[in-house]
Amino acid sequence: MKIGSYLNKSRIGGLILIIVIIIAFGFGGFGGGFLSNNQNNVAKINKTNVTTQDLINYINQSGVSQQVIQENINNNVIEELLSGLVSVTLLGLEIDDFNIKISQNSLSEKIKLNKNFYNDDGKFERLKYEKFLLENNISAPLFEKRLKDRELQKKLFDLVGAGSVSPKFLVNKLYETENTSLNIEFINLDKFYKKSNEITEEELIKFIDENDDQLKVEYIDFKYALLNPLNLIGVDEFNQDFFDKIDQVENNILNGIEFDDIISKLNLNAKKIEDYKYSETSDEILKKIYSVRANNFDIFENSENYVIYKIENLEMKKPDLSDEQTKKEILKLVTQKNKFDYNRSLLEKIRDRSFTEEDFINLGTNEIQSLKLNSIKDNKKFEINSVQMLYSLPLKSITLINDENDNIYLAKINSYDNANLQISSEDYDQYSSKENTRIKNGILKTYDLFLNQKYNVDINQAAINNVKNLFQ
Repeated sequence: MKIGSYLNKSRIGGLILIIVIIIAFGFGGFGGGFLSNNQNNVAKINKTNVTTQDLINYINQSGVSQQVIQENINNNVIEELLSGLVSVTLLGLEIDDFNIKISQNSLSEKIKLNKNFYNDDGKFERLKYEKFLLENNISAPLFEKRLKDRELQKKLFDLVGAGSVSPKFLVNKLYETENTSLNIEFINLDKFYKKSNEITEEELIKFIDENDDQLKVEYIDFKYALLNPLNLIGVDEFNQDFFDKIDQVENNILNGIEFDDIISKLNLNAKKIEDYKYSETSDEILKKIYSVRANNFDIFENSENYVIYKIENLEMKKPDLSDEQTKKEILKLVTQKNKFDYNRSLLEKIRDRSFTEEDFINLGTNEIQSLKLNSIKDNKKFEINSVQMLYSLPLKSITLINDENDNIYLAKINSYDNANLQISSEDYDQYSSKENTRIKNGILKTYDLFLNQKYNVDINQAAINNVKNLFQ
């Protein structure tokens, strides 16, 4: 099947808009499936059938290449395309239900107002329009149908969101929320955490005992040998004779011939490694063998060599503190746990209202810093979600926040400096538009829930599988 490359950037944007707005009709929100064995229909929306040919046409016009579909056939690419088609079909049903129309004259005017088709004098030029169609490999009827569909969908969304004009007090509130400055005090908690050099051996042992199952590490015993042109065929060249030898080794492994027998026949020396666990500082070959240990006997390519290996034993063991790397890893875990416990204890006191302003002052003796956040978007010091949380809290609140490097701070809100928006301000139109968009999005979400109740979408998996077979 030939897949056309019809989809330009604006079409992609339109499709994404449709799918986002009709979120609940993503594939996970479909109904229980057809009871019918009709292979001509891939889906049904109430009484409207979505045919196999509809889906194939949609795929051909989607701009998704045949190669991409083939490579992602098992990653639900067909289902995702069907989801888009169902969303488009559903919108069409709503447009018909509201009896929304657009005349041919209006459509022609829309094309003539497209500045991409203007000449140097700023007037519509038919030749530029036709050149655009040729360059994008699209016919005029198909382009105009897509434009008409987009305009109808826009009219539908405008109809649903009609009347969403923000009152002045909401515009002012949005402006104040985004631009009011916030004065806080904060304490970097790092100095209050127990440092790694303060943690005793007994604490490490206790931590291991308390987390025995989670901390056990797999150790392996194995043998391996390197295979290269020099030790297999006596020349330092990757030629056909060498690869024939490698093929023979792979066949021997598949046929169940023992590691030692293979190595002996090839006159190779094997290395034996015991009690090995993964380490970043290890040789790359050892790390690779450890990573593929689930397959206990195999061969793999590594740089200038092939490596044949055999896992002889696997054993789960408690961390060995006599191993320096293991000890560092456990020490890091204990240090992190101490930080977590300290932060959790603070949070519990804050939530129980047992941590007061006086406690804040006593804790931060000589360590309290002050900062002014200029707006809810001011993330120069703290991570943006922490900033937004601070703005949501009342005065004198105390809470934990963090920065982009995951440093934790105890913060107290001292005061707000309100920002007032005058009606004549140049910012008013901008914030009025933002608030209108927010209200309209809320209406569209409600509309989305309404559509969930209004339409029942069933799929025919057998028909979808037939479409998948066309690409395999």
